[in-house]
Amino acid sequence: MEYIKNRFYEKASKCMAEFQRIRKEHGDVVLGQVTIDQVLSGMKGIPALLTETSKLDANEGIRFRGYSIQELQQKLPKLDPEGEPLPEGLFYLMMIGEIPEKEDVINISKDWATRAHVPQHVFDVIDALPKNSRPMTQFSAAIISMAYDSVFQKAYRAGINKKFYWDFMYEDVMTLIARLPRIAAYIYRRMYHNGDHIEPNPTLDWAGNLAHMMGFDSLEVKRLLRLYMVIHADHEGGNVSAHATHLVGSALSNAPYAFGAGMLGLAGPLHGFANQEVMDWIYEMLEQIGTDEPTDAQIAEYIENTLKQGRVVPGYGHAVLRIADPRFTVQQKFAEKYIKNDKLINTVNAIYRVAPPILEGTGKIKNPWPNVDAISGALLNHYGITEYNFYTVLFGVSRSLGVLASLVYDRLYGLPIERPSSYPLSWFHEKAEGGKKAPC
Repeated sequence: MEYIKNRFYEKASKCMAEFQRIRKEHGDVVLGQVTIDQVLSGMKGIPALLTETSKLDANEGIRFRGYSIQELQQKLPKLDPEGEPLPEGLFYLMMIGEIPEKEDVINISKDWATRAHVPQHVFDVIDALPKNSRPMTQFSAAIISMAYDSVFQKAYRAGINKKFYWDFMYEDVMTLIARLPRIAAYIYRRMYHNGDHIEPNPTLDWAGNLAHMMGFDSLEVKRLLRLYMVIHADHEGGNVSAHATHLVGSALSNAPYAFGAGMLGLAGPLHGFANQEVMDWIYEMLEQIGTDEPTDAQIAEYIENTLKQGRVVPGYGHAVLRIADPRFTVQQKFAEKYIKNDKLINTVNAIYRVAPPILEGTGKIKNPWPNVDAISGALLNHYGITEYNFYTVLFGVSRSLGVLASLVYDRLYGLPIERPSSYPLSWFHEKAEGGKKAPC
């Protein structure tokens, strides 16, 4: 499917020329001021990264190349009119900047199917780990082991001209994305189904094949995983998994190394692991209350007790968003369409009714609204994917689409190694208090 690569280069090369022009002609333009608080609170709001694939708006949510999730549901190609958009279409959009035709999406599916063979040494790496190793440990190890096959790594060592870096990175990225469903499903079946593995079906789409290899062939599960892969695919460049992938890639590391770093970041409880913490919190609440059908009053009391203990309510709040996450909303609508009277989903909806006013009432929380993690686990649970320690792996498979598309752009633009300056606390003290000697 060389024409996809050619179309990418045709479109992106114009952006490359503009990148070079802006840097040359306007490199001294000041983008804004940086405050001490921004630096000491996680660099929030500092314009420091170039990311083409998506942009997060605090009052609108994520937009992929300018399109909201709701718009993508209408515009991206589907297998059938009643289904969910194919993730292949979103990848095309992030790479090329245009809504694809169905033929384009089918061709990406076919391309990934031809690249999906996973070398035996990758399975050997997984099998060398204890079966009770955390799923993300197995997933990250498998990803890094694929550096052995990196065509970018081999080309770099051969001395390829840097203007062709993007070409070899593209090949690595396409192969890596293609293999991830097989790897994820292998880990799932190894851990939870006694190693009874299911071979891939090359006639299925990327997300549909993932469902199949995990052991779920119902139409609704395939639709859910297509939706899941789309909404988790990217969240601009500053989140940990995207930034870590970019950072490691800036050292000219190959795609498996860079993406592996991103997945280690995704595994943290403040990032991709949050969906598991939501499930833990809900199950803990139901156990303590003593019912799987809690009232709003019981939920409110439990939330208040959670806050009194100095804990957070997982699944609520976001570093940037100031609205209910559209990714939550679209999953809620999926549940309304396909699922009737599921007790866990009913509980999630009840928490959504109860939690925001309580959180807002504390006066300490800028965003009392649910994020994507508040409901994603409940949907997966409904369809029998109950092993919530595995959910972050599914998140990682999805996130590959955005962060690896960005990695190709990084090499096309020739972005340099990322190397910001750092200073001791005494430097900040002196800047803040006019040269007074710092107490530490």
